[in-house]
Amino acid sequence: MNVQITKGASRQQKPEHTHVVIQEIDDENWGFSGMLTDDWKTAQAGTSSHGR
Repeated sequence: MNVQITKGASRQQKPEHTHVVIQEIDDENWGFSGMLTDDWKTAQAGTSSHGR
């Protein structure tokens, strides 16, 4: 989650309107569980094939 607020607003000030921004990130620029997503997917594919 990324929260942005205009400069100069205090902690007590609450925004009147909330805007939701959805930003797509390529898998190679994302991480999960301390690993790059591509590496994590590769590791998961290797583990799931052993469970069969």
